[in-house]
Amino acid sequence: MRTQVAIIGSGPSGLLLGQLLHRCGIDNVIIERKSKAYVLERIRAGVLEQGLVDLLHEAGAADRMMAEGHVHDGFELAFNGQRKRVDLKRYAAGKTVMVYGQTEVTRDLMAAREAAGLITYYESDDAVLHDFKGSTPSVTFTHEGIEHHLECDYIAGCDGFHGVSRQSVSPEEINIFERVYPFGWLGILSETPPVSHELIYANHERGFALCSQRSEKLSRYYVQCGLDDDLSEWSDERFWDELKLRLPSDVADKLITGPSIEKSIAPLRSFVAEPMKFGRLFLVGDAAHIVPPTGAKGLNLAASDVSTLYRVLKKAYVDDQPEWLERYSDICLRRIWKAERFSWWMTGLLHRFDDGEFAQKMQQAELAYYTDSDAGLACIAENYVGLPYEQVE
Repeated sequence: MRTQVAIIGSGPSGLLLGQLLHRCGIDNVIIERKSKAYVLERIRAGVLEQGLVDLLHEAGAADRMMAEGHVHDGFELAFNGQRKRVDLKRYAAGKTVMVYGQTEVTRDLMAAREAAGLITYYESDDAVLHDFKGSTPSVTFTHEGIEHHLECDYIAGCDGFHGVSRQSVSPEEINIFERVYPFGWLGILSETPPVSHELIYANHERGFALCSQRSEKLSRYYVQCGLDDDLSEWSDERFWDELKLRLPSDVADKLITGPSIEKSIAPLRSFVAEPMKFGRLFLVGDAAHIVPPTGAKGLNLAASDVSTLYRVLKKAYVDDQPEWLERYSDICLRRIWKAERFSWWMTGLLHRFDDGEFAQKMQQAELAYYTDSDAGLACIAENYVGLPYEQVE
């Protein structure tokens, strides 16, 4: 078999890249270790920056998002028993975010790929990347008991933090920058109306909390918890009681509770691998970087990588300017580190650390400064809606 771009991973970044490449005439094949059903069962964040919304339009996969998604032009920060609204439209030059679940983004992109008749090998085992530092890259894998050899021009590693793509590179060729946080997020999904039509991020002496949503009838809530917490010890009743304690009383009084339909504990980390290009292999999204979910940058940061890789590949194939491929890593990393900084800052601003009363007072002072200042609110807003993509022109 042969294709132009072999894409490893069928999460939203791999699917989005494949759809964008297809629409400009660049052939691609996706190889995925898990089943289609497994990929669709992943519950992830659903706050989309304008850049990702625009990419979904460009990929021809935005119709359902525009019909069912919710445009948010603000969110709230709660601390010291008060609520301060960050008006995104006012402080970010009219920009907003779209609340639409990552699962739904994945579903829409899968449907678009299937409608186009493009090839995806689900449940593929033993994927191995060959000669990506040379001129004849390829991928071997087993699908339905049959061994396949896929020759290609380039390989896009969109297979996440634990995927084979980054692991195929010699450790001495990669610089790793990482911070693991001393807590996690306990999150539940419930078939209940959201407590607020906008997200609420809460800083409380008992720990961080977040009120989010997937739709008018589906809510997502989180509380900061210990890394060694046992999920079995967190009954629904205990979760709802703890969440109410961390929210302002007027919000807690309106909270509608119900059985959880999904519950999990996620550790938090900041992680960047440099560079992101190794010969003809390009790392994309979580394969190259992780952010804590505070600030909703994970999927959006992957989308900006996809935008860059799609455009430099288009330069190489359509415009006969392959030199742009050499700039991929530098272009991506400039934006990645800015998003890492914002996620790190938001995490430090809103979570409870065991570092003494002085640090906690400084945290409260910083929250007050940023929310009492137009300059501070503009800083938060412009980062939350997403910094501009660097042009590939």
